[in-house]
Amino acid sequence: MRCSLRCKFLLLFILISTIALSSAFVLRGYIMRDFARYLDGESQDRIQRVVALVEGGFDANAGWQKDKIAYDLAWALQLGVEIRLFDAEGKPLTDSEQAVSLLTPLMRKRVLDATGYNPAVQKSTYIPYPLYLRGEEIGHLEARILDQVKEDYFVRSSNRVLIISVTILGIVSVIAGLMAASRLARPILELVDASGDIAGGNLARRVKSSGDDEIGRLSKSFNSMAHNLEAQEKLRRTLLANAAHELRTPLAIISGELEGMLDGLLPTDHSALQSLHDETRRLTAILDGVDDLSKAEASRLNLNREIFQLKPYLTVIVSRFDRMFAEKKAVLLLDCPDGLKINADPDRLSQILINLISNSAKAIQIGGRVTIAASAQNDAVCLEISDNGCGISEEDLPYVFERFYKGKNGGLGIGLAIVKELVAAHGATVSVRSSLDSGTSFRLLLA
Repeated sequence: MRCSLRCKFLLLFILISTIALSSAFVLRGYIMRDFARYLDGESQDRIQRVVALVEGGFDANAGWQKDKIAYDLAWALQLGVEIRLFDAEGKPLTDSEQAVSLLTPLMRKRVLDATGYNPAVQKSTYIPYPLYLRGEEIGHLEARILDQVKEDYFVRSSNRVLIISVTILGIVSVIAGLMAASRLARPILELVDASGDIAGGNLARRVKSSGDDEIGRLSKSFNSMAHNLEAQEKLRRTLLANAAHELRTPLAIISGELEGMLDGLLPTDHSALQSLHDETRRLTAILDGVDDLSKAEASRLNLNREIFQLKPYLTVIVSRFDRMFAEKKAVLLLDCPDGLKINADPDRLSQILINLISNSAKAIQIGGRVTIAASAQNDAVCLEISDNGCGISEEDLPYVFERFYKGKNGGLGIGLAIVKELVAAHGATVSVRSSLDSGTSFRLLLA
């Protein structure tokens, strides 16, 4: 059984939490080790003080005197050190138990209450220490540290606190891991489901995008991609519908006229043949438009750029529209400085300009005006084709360069899509400004 993404996140959080909590036990081990070393050093210091005290008592009393040494052993007992004292010959002299018994009842009670001394329950072993006075051994004592009740209580208490803390933090970590795993996995799982829906053809599917992190940006990019796919699908369907409609009309006319000729209802003279010829040309124009778009999409692979004078080039293009503008009693103006040069593919640039000028010519009314303005801007050349025609509506403006998008003026929506592809092939940019009844301006910037 495969582990889900949410399960993987949870296992990752549990692993990290386990490692983090385990470090507490490792740290405690080092602390307890250093604490034990500290206690051992402290015990040795106390024993050395007792050794010095006993040696000083022997010197002060000019020998071993049990009644006087008892006070020293009682003081040692209050330091947590139990003593057994031997003379130079190794004979036992006294020990802490006898020393306590020699104390006054009040002092004995205080010593026992302060130390909790009970020789029967002590577990540690005696360690011998020699006694010297001016370089001569005067005996030895055996010392052991009393059971460290307070220290043991501290260790047990710290262990209990550590276990409780680790247990509580472990539970909190698991709960936090569950919440975090669910929160992290939710948008990714939603993207997985949404991508499956997109692959299945549901292009209207979107995901919730929140935040500016990587997942949030991925969600926004996915929604943008889905939106573009949906728009392209709508445009594709529009193309099929428009192409079918555009092709159906000339085909119906050709079919009807041919049937009439076959039935003898229509003459087969020059006029009838010319009508059929016009409809076939109309079919050819529609198919050529689709073919031109395909070529434009592939044009970035085979551009033939060269540097040439722009004004003579534009003059030739303008002359090709003289008749069209004359029929509409409109004017086509050219504003280009002498000596301005451009680096472009002449054939592709011609196709761009012809498409834009043709669109402007269709948009203007009788007596309208179209202007072609060229200028140098830094290291680039700016070409602007503007008109005072009907303009483009605000809702249509974002889609005018989309393939097969047909506005209110009809057509297949191929011309401006070709312009967009050819401009992109040049590594240039094209933009449009327009408003209804105020005209349109297309701006090209070619480096």
